[in-house]
Amino acid sequence: MAGLLTLLDLERLEDNLFRGVSPEQSTMRVFGGQVAAQALTAAGRTVSPDRRVHSLHAYFLRPGDPAVPIVFEVDRTRDGSSFTTRRVVAIQHGKAIFTLSGSFQLAQDGPDHGDPMPEVPAPESLPTFAERVAAASAPLAVMNRIPRPFDTRYVNEPPWHFGAQPQAAARNQVWFKSLSALPDDQLLHVCMLAYLSDLTLLDSILTTHGLGGTWSTLKLASLDHAMWFHRPIRVDDWVLYDTHSPSASGSRGLAMGHFFAADGAMLATVVQEGLVRVG
Repeated sequence: MAGLLTLLDLERLEDNLFRGVSPEQSTMRVFGGQVAAQALTAAGRTVSPDRRVHSLHAYFLRPGDPAVPIVFEVDRTRDGSSFTTRRVVAIQHGKAIFTLSGSFQLAQDGPDHGDPMPEVPAPESLPTFAERVAAASAPLAVMNRIPRPFDTRYVNEPPWHFGAQPQAAARNQVWFKSLSALPDDQLLHVCMLAYLSDLTLLDSILTTHGLGGTWSTLKLASLDHAMWFHRPIRVDDWVLYDTHSPSASGSRGLAMGHFFAADGAMLATVVQEGLVRVG
């Protein structure tokens, strides 16, 4: 968690210009949730603290290079009486790799309702991530050597579990909780949720078709991403990520999900389209 906090502690170069880095242990390309969380952090640092982000809309344009810092340029698009809008462009090698538009709102009262949380087992009753990996095949052993800032508990069999061909399932559900307490900074918790939102969302497309057993022949990439934040969030408490895929065609899959607090409150809604190629 200390490493993730460092990633989100962007260096301010100018009023509207920030620089971020990737972890030393990284994949061949920058993780989408990382660049989304960093871009949202950059946007939030140009907004009054009394305005909380309520939505973001983003596009993944090019693969990010984890060996090179990312420059985030913030456009202060609008400062209204109730809403503030920011646009962020993430740049590497002189080209945009990611764009994000975020909207922030002054706290206001209004109607309040939310869909109920699905009935799922308590997180502590489920196997840990390390236990899931240990029960999988040898190629996945490396996953236990990558530092993970969140306690991750899959409700259903994860699609990357190589033990047997996964059974098709209508939903993919995962509990998350940070491994250490976090500061009382709502922007930080929202950015952490943005990071989490890209971790397992496309899994719902795979589980719909039982594709986990052919993982080595799959190519997955996030194309665009949207989130709506409904209520105050704490990721150092358990949150449930309930996702499903309503459609897939033309090598693209649509995935949707909701985050719920442990007490059942709906925290956020996520929609993403991703590239899904088989073979």
